[in-house]
This record gives sequence, C-alpha cells and structure tokens, in this order.
Amino acid sequence: MKKRGDYLFVDEENGTYTISLTPELQDDIGTVGYVEFKNDDDVVKGDPIATLEASKTVLDVPAPLSGKVVAKNTKLEDDPKLLNSANDNENWLVKLTDVDESAFDALKNA
Repeated sequence: MKKRGDYLFVDEENGTYTISLTPELQDDIGTVGYVEFKNDDDVVKGDPIATLEASKTVLDVPAPLSGKVVAKNTKLEDDPKLLNSANDNENWLVKLTDVDESAFDALKNA
C-alpha cells in the first residue's frame, strides 16, 4: 500500500517501507545532480535521511516516519538523475523497517 508523507511516497510491502520522491517534488526541485545519505541507521520522523542538490534547490529530505534504515539506494550517489526517473525500482531513497504501523496508517493515501 502506498501512502504520502508530505512530498514523499511511502510504499509498504512485507514490513519494509520504501521512501521515494513524489512527481510534484521531482518537478519542484528539478534535475538532481548530487545525493548524500546520512550515516544514521535509525531515523526519527523529521530528521534528514539524505541531502539532495538539484537544479532549483538544495534540500534535506526529512524522514516521513521513524524506523531503522535497512537499505540505501547507493546507485544514486553515482547517478543522482535516477531520482528523476518514473521507474519505482530506480527512484527510491531508503528502505525502513521497525516502523510504527499506526504512524504509517496515519499518512495520507497516495
């Protein structure tokens, strides 16, 4: 099930929550030229999970949920333009586990 947290999509599958940019955010920031992930394995809602440098802005991407980071899309470090892709297999940032299900349920439906 896909939900929205501000301008981020959160897609839940088998207890893993994948965070990606919405098309609106992709349009707002422009072409991404640089991605730097935060080193934290545990994130708290609102804390930055990555910094993006794009054609229109520099943005610290806030975590829409608290949880444990189990995967980072490290391909973005070499090819940050993948964040502007429409392909869900390419444009995700991080994957979380240990998320409070009620916090996920409180997000808006996508």
